[in-house]
Amino acid sequence: MEDAQGTPAEESPRVLAERLGLKLTDLRLLSRALTHRSYLNEHSEALEDNERLEFLGDAVLDFLVGAWLYNRFPEMSEGQLTRMRSALVRTEQLADFALDLNLGPAMRLGRGEADSGGRERPALLCATFEALVGAIYLGAGIPAVKEFFEPLLESIAHQIYASGGMDDPKSLLQEWTQAHGDGAPGYKTISESGPDHAKVFVVEVFINGTSYGMGTGHSKQSAAKVAAQEALERLGLA
Repeated sequence: MEDAQGTPAEESPRVLAERLGLKLTDLRLLSRALTHRSYLNEHSEALEDNERLEFLGDAVLDFLVGAWLYNRFPEMSEGQLTRMRSALVRTEQLADFALDLNLGPAMRLGRGEADSGGRERPALLCATFEALVGAIYLGAGIPAVKEFFEPLLESIAHQIYASGGMDDPKSLLQEWTQAHGDGAPGYKTISESGPDHAKVFVVEVFINGTSYGMGTGHSKQSAAKVAAQEALERLGLA
């Protein structure tokens, strides 16, 4: 839907809930899930952004995806399950889910964030999707989250498995270090620069205190992924 100027029209929480069939009676909870912190700076009536719901949704997704994979793919090893889960909850995949659901028009963004393309930015789409999951969990419980999310998993899981997309660099690096008795790699954010709508992060990966790679990206997760890929190349694994 577009306005008279041809730009996407904003979608209200009520319309979004009806369109997606969400079992949420408290639309204030849904409104909070859609509210980016940039919106608070311009709208005094908005009391809270979606960052706490994002935190909760991230935890709920980790649990649900892990349980779903355990039951759906009984032939998978622990390492395969770990890589598959990482692929299904990574920023880019959750952003794709948000795009599939057309969450962009419902996101409550500040004018600058919206004008700079925030409704299409993977990091913001991912955060909104996680916050939406958190809101569904708080408002209607785990069964409602499963009803909402599991069809999305079904639509993509076999494609990721067949294409090898579950070979996430961070998961592969962790699997290698643990197999060699080194424990999990450590990731450290070296720097963070740029405005809120175009942040650039530099992340370094360490194994037993030694740096093995460095990566740059528009989210900490994407920068860590690049760092892990560099570490795999240094170790001769990629």
